Order: sequence, then structure tokens, then C-alpha cells
Amino acid sequence: MIAEFLYQRFPNEDEGYLTKIKSKVVSRRTLGMIGHEMEIHSVLRYNKNRTIKLETIEGNAFEALIGAIYLDGGFESARTSINKHVFRKYVNLNQILEEEIDFKSKLFIWSQKNRLPIDFEVLTEENNGSSWTYVVMVVINKQEYGRGTGTSKKKAEQAAAKETLELIGEV
Repeated sequence: MIAEFLYQRFPNEDEGYLTKIKSKVVSRRTLGMIGHEMEIHSVLRYNKNRTIKLETIEGNAFEALIGAIYLDGGFESARTSINKHVFRKYVNLNQILEEEIDFKSKLFIWSQKNRLPIDFEVLTEENNGSSWTYVVMVVINKQEYGRGTGTSKKKAEQAAAKETLELIGEV
């Protein structure tokens, strides 16, 4: 159902691209967020003492709900429910597409094509008690470019790579 929806939405994209987007849409993280947005937890009975994350339980319950719709009403009912209710209300494809872009990989490909050395320098690492904040800078051929901030080095590097790609006109 998801593959068909994406194929209709992006008819000019290749199979690899559609597969990557589909895997993001049906990922444990996305299903958990959908279940959370739907407030599925308000109708669930579960052992609150277990160490499993509530978002995981909500995602599993949402997946089971779609399965129940399919078993009860068939493929068309499940597809209609997903297309009319889930995608319209709970799935932000633009956000998923933005997350899909791996700016760091794109920047490395650009630097290799242009035969320029590239490095990511961590400028600061700050512990705010319960979380960390990182600031990273991209250096290309010994020249400073974009900076990025994130709750992990990976997120900060992605943000710095995105800003760098914007600065060099590659986004």
C-alpha cells in the first residue's frame, strides 16, 4: 500500500529512491510517531513497569490496527484508511524527504569530484545535564565553511554539511 502510494506520488523517481522513502515511512520510528500523534496510548493497556519505550508500543499498536482493518475489511479498506486518514493527518512527507537527504554524503561526493580535502571539526561539546550539544564546522581545503549544531556529532555534522552545500551552491 505504501509503495503504491509513493509510486503514484513520485512517478518519475527510480525504484531505489522509492524504496528508501518507503523504508523511512514504515520505520519503527515513524510508526511510533504516528501512534503517538493518534494518542493510541490512551486506549492501550500495558505494563508500565516494563522497560520498553511507549513510542514502540504505540507503533506496534498502530501496525496491528492497520492489520486488523485489512483482515476485517480487505485491502481496499486498509488502503483507504491509510491514504485518507493516516497520510493526510499524521505523515509529513516533506519532513521525511528532508531527513532522507544525507548532506554529509552529498558533500563528500562533491569534494571528491572537485579533488578538495574535507574535514569536520568539532568546535564545542557541551553537556547540559541530561543532553549534549555539539557544534561542528566544515573545513574544505583549509578554508572554513558551514557550521552546524546538534544533540549528537552526527546531527551537527549533517547541519554543517547542509549549510556548506548551501554556501557553495550545491543545494
